[in-house]
Amino acid sequence: MWLPSTGPAADFAARYLELHRAFYDRTLTDTALRDWRTRQLATVLEQVSTQSPFYKRHLKGKDLAAVTPGDLTSLPFTTKAHLREEMLDVLSRPLADSLFFYETTGTTGRATPCPRDGREIVASNAHITESWASIFRHHFGEHAPRIGLMGPTEVHSFGDTLGDIARNTGSMNAKIWPYSPVIGFEKALQLMKDLELEVICCTPGVALTLAKAAEHYGYDLREDFSVKLLFVTGEMCTPALAHNLETVWGADVYNILYGSQEAFVIATACRNKRMHLSQTNYVIEVVDPESGDSQGSRGSGELTVTMLVDGVKPLVRYRTGDAVVVEESDCGCEMPGDLVRIVGRTLDRLDLGGRRFTAGQIETAVMTGVTGSAGYQVVIERDEALGQDRLTVRLELLKGLVGDAGSLREAVRARASEALGVPVAVELSDGLDPIVSTGAFVSWKAARIVDRRTAPDHETQVAQKMAANRGYDN
Repeated sequence: MWLPSTGPAADFAARYLELHRAFYDRTLTDTALRDWRTRQLATVLEQVSTQSPFYKRHLKGKDLAAVTPGDLTSLPFTTKAHLREEMLDVLSRPLADSLFFYETTGTTGRATPCPRDGREIVASNAHITESWASIFRHHFGEHAPRIGLMGPTEVHSFGDTLGDIARNTGSMNAKIWPYSPVIGFEKALQLMKDLELEVICCTPGVALTLAKAAEHYGYDLREDFSVKLLFVTGEMCTPALAHNLETVWGADVYNILYGSQEAFVIATACRNKRMHLSQTNYVIEVVDPESGDSQGSRGSGELTVTMLVDGVKPLVRYRTGDAVVVEESDCGCEMPGDLVRIVGRTLDRLDLGGRRFTAGQIETAVMTGVTGSAGYQVVIERDEALGQDRLTVRLELLKGLVGDAGSLREAVRARASEALGVPVAVELSDGLDPIVSTGAFVSWKAARIVDRRTAPDHETQVAQKMAANRGYDN
């Protein structure tokens, strides 16, 4: 594992990794973890309130000494709008202290700076390393698998972070982003075959488009490739969609990590395909997305995080915009930490037939039982004559992977209609709108939902423009 060699970051890394090892060995006492979290929270609050121009104003007049990891409700939230407005003024250490500079994609608004220093890299990457090492032991024993990393831009942390994790686990990695003008889908597939890559890490959308491209270029996914694991991230991937991916690729699918450019890696997957929070790095709150009322560290609502690593850009009560369920772990794996399920963005909730559904509920309703599909899209319309909403589910099927397409169509129609409470029709398509590939860059809703009840919103317009230049044969 890379470690800073000198200075305060090296001192932090030594202290952190001792705690981290005890956390994963299950020898860390509750008292020791509580003391660490209390000390680090006080350090972060002192740092941001005195060194960050934004937080100096944002936290002015607050009694920071009275704040504890168990109760942060006296502090204001930090939002994505704050980050876009304040930019580098959110930083509480000099930009020159950073080792890497990243940005958000900026597809739907101003790209915000996300620099990282040695403290943040060590603390975030340590949890991902434990996750990957555990899964690799489960699937490969002592063999270090070959890994293909796909995505997504030059100023995104994906390649650096996961390349570091591959190195930590002793694995060769090849960065083969298929939308790159240098690589492209044809070369990405050729490299996957020639290098006998065993693990592919990408978004669910890229995994589906890659399967379509393989069909286009005459490959057989099972015969021509060595892929045993798909590590997907960057977009929502419900168990129903993951199961479909497994039937397409003949590989195990892991929703491998959850996080963001702004907040780093918040949770990582275990060998049982469940997600565990990195609780040495964050104070977790679940808040009501409408009122902002905090439910504490567990429950159902919007995930809010306060960083415990005093790096370049720690955030306080940052509202992620993601709808989650956080529960105490009952998992029999090697990974500590509470369990979290991501059920979609709060902005992606939809009203159908007088009821409100999360993105996860809609995808589950559509994709449960589906196999051999290269993707889906949902069209929502209002039947004014009957006074009700109605859905059309568009499914693209790959050749040779579905025996009875008619039975599949009827099963999807019946299940989705029952789950969502509205009439559903299902169309089988040879090719979906390229907009479905834009999910990781814009949003699940813009990529997957065509809501004809309203005019296209800003995110949908952005996704439509992006889709015009996407495709595996461009």
